[in-house]
Amino acid sequence: MANDAVLRTCLVCLGALVLVIGLYTYSFKKMFATYVYGILGIAGILLPDWEFFDRDFSQWVYPMSADTDSTQPPRSKRFRIYPMRVILYTMIYSFGLYKWWMYVFNT
Repeated sequence: MANDAVLRTCLVCLGALVLVIGLYTYSFKKMFATYVYGILGIAGILLPDWEFFDRDFSQWVYPMSADTDSTQPPRSKRFRIYPMRVILYTMIYSFGLYKWWMYVFNT
């Protein structure tokens, strides 16, 4: 990861959210569920900046060659938005957020 400040900020925000959930629900299990869901969410959003995942979605199932072509200009570190990636992330995180919300606030 090129920028550790983003990771630190996300982890601090997650810690604050876990504390708020703990104060609101008085439940260690719900705090733990919030922490686990938050860590998975942070990892799922920040880790795909790796070169392997920074390809078209259809190429994810194929191995990536270890050769780096020095004649090509260096690839931008900017996160590229591919429609299938956005759709996949939206579906997974929406379902996970819904299940987390139902567990924390309705149980």
